[in-house]
Order: sequence, then C-alpha cells, then structure tokens
Amino acid sequence: MSALTPQSDMPTPTTDKITQAAMETIYLCKFRVSMDGEWLCLRELDDISLTPDPEPTHEDPNYLMANERMNLMNMAKLSIKGLIESALNLGRTLDSDYAPLQQFFVVMEHCLKHGLKAKKTFLGQNKSFWGPLELVEKLVPEAAEITASVKDLPGLKTPVGRGRAWLRLALMQKKLSEYMKALINRKDLLSEFYEPNALMMEEEGAIIAGLLVGLNVIDANFCMKGEDLDSQVGVIDFSMYLKDGNSTKGSEGDGQITAILDQKNYVEELNRHLSATVNNLQAKVDALEKSNTKLTEELAVANNRIITLQEEMERVKEESSYILESNRKVTKDRTADGHALTEARKQLKEETQLRLDVEKELEAQIGMRQEMELAMKMLEKDVCEKQDALVALRQQLDDLRALKHELSFKLQSSDMGVKQKSELNSRLEEKTNQMAATIKQLEQSEKDLVKQAKTLNSAANKLIQKHH
Repeated sequence: MSALTPQSDMPTPTTDKITQAAMETIYLCKFRVSMDGEWLCLRELDDISLTPDPEPTHEDPNYLMANERMNLMNMAKLSIKGLIESALNLGRTLDSDYAPLQQFFVVMEHCLKHGLKAKKTFLGQNKSFWGPLELVEKLVPEAAEITASVKDLPGLKTPVGRGRAWLRLALMQKKLSEYMKALINRKDLLSEFYEPNALMMEEEGAIIAGLLVGLNVIDANFCMKGEDLDSQVGVIDFSMYLKDGNSTKGSEGDGQITAILDQKNYVEELNRHLSATVNNLQAKVDALEKSNTKLTEELAVANNRIITLQEEMERVKEESSYILESNRKVTKDRTADGHALTEARKQLKEETQLRLDVEKELEAQIGMRQEMELAMKMLEKDVCEKQDALVALRQQLDDLRALKHELSFKLQSSDMGVKQKSELNSRLEEKTNQMAATIKQLEQSEKDLVKQAKTLNSAANKLIQKHH
C-alpha cells in the first residue's frame, strides 16, 4: 500500500490545496480504498502522505492491521445501522435482493476474512472463513442444524459459498449475534485460523458481535436453492452510506413531523384554492362558449338580414328605374294629366326616401357586422388564453396531488416513529410509577423503624432508671 505522490512532470501545489483535493475524494469516514491481494484495504486520510516522497517508506504491519480493524468496525456499524433503519421503514420481510442486506453480508465477509491464515493445499494457498464458522456447532449445539443444512445444499461447491450461506441462515434464525459471541470468546480455537492481530482476535470483533444484537428485530427470508453464492464478488458499495446532515434526534424528529404537517395543510389549502379557481375558470369558459354560440347565431341572423336588405335595395332600384322611365314617358308624351303626374312625383319621392332609409339601415348593419366580427376575434383569443391557463392550472393541480401523496407517505412514516416513541414513554412512565411506589414503601418502612427505635430507647431508659 503506497502513499499518494504527485507526478514529477507537474508543478507541486501547496499543502492546503493537496489536502482540499484529497478531502474531495474521500469515500466514507475519511477512508481511501485500495487493493492488496485478496484483501480490500481501507486507509484513513491521515495515514496517506500528501507530500512528495521519492522513496517508499516502511510502515508498521501492526499499525496497518489496527487501522484496517478500525475501518472494518466503522463499516460494520454503518451497515448494521443503515440496515435496521431501512428495514424498519420498509416494514416487511427482507429477501436476498434487498441492497442494504447484500452490503451487510459483504461487510461481514470482509470482517471474517481479516487476518485469516493461509492454508496450503495441493492447489496452492487458500483463505476461507468457513473453517471458523464450522466451530460454532461445537460451541452452540443449536448451530448444528444450520451447518448441516449448508452442507446439504447441492449448489454450493466452495468453502466461501458455504460460509455465505451460513451467515444468511444464521440471520434468518436471529442468532447471528449469539453465534459470533460464542466464537469470539474462544480465542484459543480461533488462533488456529487467524493471526494474533486479526479482527476476530481483538476487541473490535467483540464490538461487532454486540452490534449484531440489533438485527434480531429484522425478519429475513432467503431462498438458497438456485442462488449462486460461490461466484459472487464481495465489493463494498460506499455510496450507500454517504448521507447528508447529522443523525436526527428526538426533538428534530418532532420538528420534522410538525413541518410535514404544516406542509400537508398548506398543500391541501392550496389544492382547495386551485380547485375552486379551476371550477371558476371552467364556468367562465362555459359562459364564453355559450356567448360565442349566441353571437354566432346573431351574426348569422344579421348576415341573412343584410342579404334580404340588399335584395330589397335591388328591387327598389329596379322600381325606381321603372318609375323614372315611366315619368320620362309621361313627360314626353304629356298625355297624362296633372293628377297622375303629382301622384307619380309623390310616389317617386316616397320611393327615394325609402331607398335612402334602406341604404342607411344597410350601412348600420354593415358596421354592426364588422363590430361583431371584431368581437368574435377578441372572444376567440380570450377563450384560447383561458384554455391555456386552464391546462397550466390542471398541471399544477396534478403536481400538487403528487406532492400531497408524497407528504402523506412521509407523514405515515413519521407517525410510526411517533407511535414507537409514545410506547417507549408509556413504558418509562410505568417504571417511574413502580419506582415511586417502592420509594413510598421504603419511606413507610423507615418511619416504622424510627418508631420502633424510639420505643426501644424509651424501654431501655426505663430499665436503666429501675436499675439505679
């Protein structure tokens, strides 16, 4: 495992810039990942040299092993904590496809592999954690059933696959912590398989075994038949443990619940307001459509009337032409008498006046038609704008409904947490009441003892006086 050194052909940055760049590449808990043979090494940033080192330095193997133990313990803590939290939030039985559960088994596999002694076989050196797990049935008789089941599985061909199957069955049995504690307590047997400074031989192993107790609240169900446990690659996915912010506390949880409730009420109020707005706009659109239909009908009637007036005007023109022609003939012939001429002039005057009235009415109808066409265009434009606004509001309403659904889901999750806290508070109150009752009994007993002491003192004084 070598230290980080900059390229010789590039300018050397300052120490602050190197530290900042290194901090930006941290995977988890100031770890740096590298491979050393079959072992996935996790090194802290403080152990990595940030200055050019022309010659590789010799590092203490014990220090490196201690660093690896600490990193694996931290990874186990994160994995177990994340698995418990996600499983409780999920609220159902876990299966082999659940990603946090897969990562937990990968971390446990690395913990069991740490510091394993290599055994020489005719195929070469072999490191397998199946050997230590086989010892559990000698320490805890209940584990014999798991070991026998693993050996009977037909699809397992390698010790690594058997060890992985054993871990899954022990978790299903909810006794993984018990088996690991029993194994760690017998370091005399583990020394055959592990180096003295391996994780299973040190304090970190006992800590991890204690952390495994929390997994008893999880229900898991695995189908071993058909699952290829021999060829799986155990790589830790650090991205699953990158979380923003600090761990939530009780008060913060209450604040989040209050915030979620406020957001839910706000969204519901906004939803009601938008629904009312949509209904109002829909009513306006319906009214505009009715008005548009009415105006269209009136425009059609006006057009028909204009056509009728134009036909009447043509007829009046023809009649006027006929009358004028008749008047000319009357004037030329001079055969008609004055009465007929007067009547003709009067009729001509009336017809001329009627023609002027028809022309004025036609002009008025044409102006009204133009105004109605302009009003129709403006009405159509307004209807288009209202329809676009209605579509946008409906989209906002759908988004708010989705947000409401998401907030309702978060509220349900928060209600579960509040329920658990309430149950815990009730238990604490019950214990407090019991302690208060016990204290009252002790106080009563103390009073009785004081009374008895006073009685004995008075009796002793009387005896002393009688003796004197």
